[in-house]
Amino acid sequence: MKVIILNGPMGVGKTAVGKYIAEHTPGTAFIDGDWCLDIHPFVGNRETKTMAVDNILHMIGNYKKCSECKMIVLVWLMDNEWVYNSIIEAIKKLELEIKSVTLTCNHTTLTDRWHNDKECPWRTDEWLKVSTKSLDYFSSLDNTLDTTNLSIKDVAVKIING
Repeated sequence: MKVIILNGPMGVGKTAVGKYIAEHTPGTAFIDGDWCLDIHPFVGNRETKTMAVDNILHMIGNYKKCSECKMIVLVWLMDNEWVYNSIIEAIKKLELEIKSVTLTCNHTTLTDRWHNDKECPWRTDEWLKVSTKSLDYFSSLDNTLDTTNLSIKDVAVKIING
């Protein structure tokens, strides 16, 4: 079983691409890491991120046991190396194949996508500043895919076929 991990800044398109892959690939489970850290008000500290990692890994372990599940797509902003490494190491222990991709784009594209997303409640100007500041960090990571001039389908195809 393969686990596709989509990382990247807020608003880059992780959820849209992950849902596209899941909806177009039978037997695919979709996990949004935000579901696993849904505390109101939001608190993103070491304790809550550790809990979220545990929740994510629990879900992955359960999907591994399900005969209907052939692949898992995990989308989450992982801007702490320890979070990313914890997830990778645990998936390796589950003996699952891993494909990890960090989605990036340029500042203008991120801003346009941000303003066009009418569904996400976090699309505030304050969070946009945080997200655009993180572009350099995410662009420096391994396995990046610049999505600037690509459609959701184009990105999904590159991830599946790449």
